[in-house]
Amino acid sequence: MSQFTGKTLLITGGTGSFGNAVLKRFLETDISEIRIFSRDEKKQDDMRHEFQAKLPEVAGKIRFYIGDVRDLQSVKNAMYGVDYVFHAAALKQVPSCEFFPLEAVKTNVIGTENVLSAAIEAGVKNVICLSTDKAAYPVNAMGTSKAMMEKVAVAKSRTISEDKTKICVTRYGNVLCSRGSVVPLWIEQIKQGNPITITEPDMTRFVMTLEEAVDLVLFAFEEGKSGDVLVQKAPACTIEVLAKAVLEIFSPERGIQIIGIRHGEKMYETLLTNEECANAIDLGEFYRVPSDNRNLNYDKYFKDGSTNRNLLTEFNSNNTDLMNVEQVKEKLLKLPYIQEELTLMEV
Repeated sequence: MSQFTGKTLLITGGTGSFGNAVLKRFLETDISEIRIFSRDEKKQDDMRHEFQAKLPEVAGKIRFYIGDVRDLQSVKNAMYGVDYVFHAAALKQVPSCEFFPLEAVKTNVIGTENVLSAAIEAGVKNVICLSTDKAAYPVNAMGTSKAMMEKVAVAKSRTISEDKTKICVTRYGNVLCSRGSVVPLWIEQIKQGNPITITEPDMTRFVMTLEEAVDLVLFAFEEGKSGDVLVQKAPACTIEVLAKAVLEIFSPERGIQIIGIRHGEKMYETLLTNEECANAIDLGEFYRVPSDNRNLNYDKYFKDGSTNRNLLTEFNSNNTDLMNVEQVKEKLLKLPYIQEELTLMEV
């Protein structure tokens, strides 16, 4: 954590699952200040009281800023004196974005432009933008807006020297037990004595924990080059396997009800497209996709191209390591949320 010693970190959308995970990772380090920027005063107040109760000796490091990434001035007001930014603010519920696509554009695309412009103007050293597997080969409004967010970030990185402001993108899949995860919904259905509902049993999804999501962002922060898209080599499972794992942990006698695919859903998700794989760099547990930094001054017909191509092909939730029920159970049982829910159900 030495790079964060005495530094100020701003997290947009900081009251969400990711912001909470970052706070738990960083608060007890020698970081100077963590700014939580969001538009929901109630969630900010809840977070303030939670950390004052749990970690009173370091809760003073948290500063709260009410604002909206859609409003450039409110972003600028929070950006003064900031060293690093983790940009997590987004509209990310797929069905909601299908019905209100322009709202997704305002937050995910224009909001990202505002955050990056304010960061560059304020002299922020490092900005990490959080994206999603739905941005690769997008078929829904949320994924399309996130794909445009990535394009905005990569294009913005070309306008500023990496020595002044480094801009990277992280792309990851479903985060277990985060606010948008299906797992808390299933647990609530079990508590109410109902069968759990799944859309399509054979649908596959990447799965990772919040800790792994934070690890990816920190890897991008430390190892990424400006304009990079960084991806973790995450495992996946079918929705049916995930559902069976949750049932075996909480209530094996409950059944599964299939309700059909929702608006904008895909059968499988992609973390690296076939086109990105051509230039992807294997970094062990991660892939790095460097930006194409050629400019627009090319001839009508290319004179300079490249015939070199990586042998890697599309990296998706069908061709990655597929976990079985026992492996998913093992992953779930490590999560504090699952442990807390089990304790509550035993009382």
